[in-house]
Amino acid sequence: MRKPHALEPGDEFEQPCPIRDVLDRIGDQWSFLVLNTLASGTQRFNELMRNIGDISKQMLSRTLKRLEEDGLVRRTIYPEVPPRVEYQLTPLGRSFLIPMKGLIAWADEHHQAVCDARKRSRRLK
Repeated sequence: MRKPHALEPGDEFEQPCPIRDVLDRIGDQWSFLVLNTLASGTQRFNELMRNIGDISKQMLSRTLKRLEEDGLVRRTIYPEVPPRVEYQLTPLGRSFLIPMKGLIAWADEHHQAVCDARKRSRRLK
């Protein structure tokens, strides 16, 4: 693991712990779903809304903006009337698919065990 470095002037967007910094941004429910949905290819905003399902327009917009700021998603605006906007994963975003798919596989495989453990825990309280 990389050692955290001291923040210098101009580093206001960088947290000293790289793991916390990245996981705080991509570890939320919506970022993960947006990245997983864009894994199938370029999509427009309404396509993403349809494919994700239960996300609000405001939350999707906010999530896409944050993923774009982090360099994981590219937003392309085409000068048409009305303007067409498409979203796609950047090379950095694509590089996240490998560990993300591993986490998805782990969750699928162990979901029932986690649910069972929660039930046992609740019974003990």
